[in-house]
Amino acid sequence: MTVSTKPKVAFFDFTGCEGCQLTVIDALQTHADLLSAVEIVQFREAMSERDEDYQIAFIEGSCSRTSDEARLKAIREQAQIVVALGACAHLGGVNALRNWQSSDDVRRYVYGQGGKLYDSHKALPIQAIIRVECFIPGCPIDRNEFVNALKALLQHRLPRLPDYPVCAECKLNENECLFMRGIPCLGSVTRAGCGAICPSFGACCEGCRGLVSDPNIGWLRAVAVEHGLREGGFEAASRLFLSHELMESEGDRHGKH
Repeated sequence: MTVSTKPKVAFFDFTGCEGCQLTVIDALQTHADLLSAVEIVQFREAMSERDEDYQIAFIEGSCSRTSDEARLKAIREQAQIVVALGACAHLGGVNALRNWQSSDDVRRYVYGQGGKLYDSHKALPIQAIIRVECFIPGCPIDRNEFVNALKALLQHRLPRLPDYPVCAECKLNENECLFMRGIPCLGSVTRAGCGAICPSFGACCEGCRGLVSDPNIGWLRAVAVEHGLREGGFEAASRLFLSHELMESEGDRHGKH
């Protein structure tokens, strides 16, 4: 009997739409070399077999239930490398919009009088619960970025992501700044790597790839107001993907430790 020496990879889903896993499936269909280089032992979206022996864990979705925490910790204990896959796992994602309200109010709104029976709390990025070696940003992830990240991990390297803003890619694409057209955009504080796909098609950047290091948010607020966005407009525009980061930074400003 031949024992496989390929790295064993598992994919896990928490609170999310599973669009990032679908992107992975799409990417792997055209990269048979990667399929031959790893052994996928868990991937509910694509296979029914499961094995609890794995070295690399890709996790999609945010942590939104108490029971999720125990499951995440079990994955962390088994895996040598944990990768946050997509905006929900990386940032808390769209799910974190509910964090601006109390969990009791959210449960009551969604489930009615039986809401108190449901195991649910604030939506958190997985790195709020367990250590994460790296992340692949986006909503959904970029298929080429996933391929490059997996190749790096197989070479015992962590993937390198851009740490400059989407604005740089907009300039390379020779796009007119959306602020000049009265459209608020988060490209100046959002991590690049998407090719500025949304602004290139006339849609504002909503921050799905997370903030760059040391983002100049104060400047962006001022520019937004200068172009007609009301006071507080930055927070309103950025809540779709950046709720957790905004709440954490607000807590830090008020002395949270």
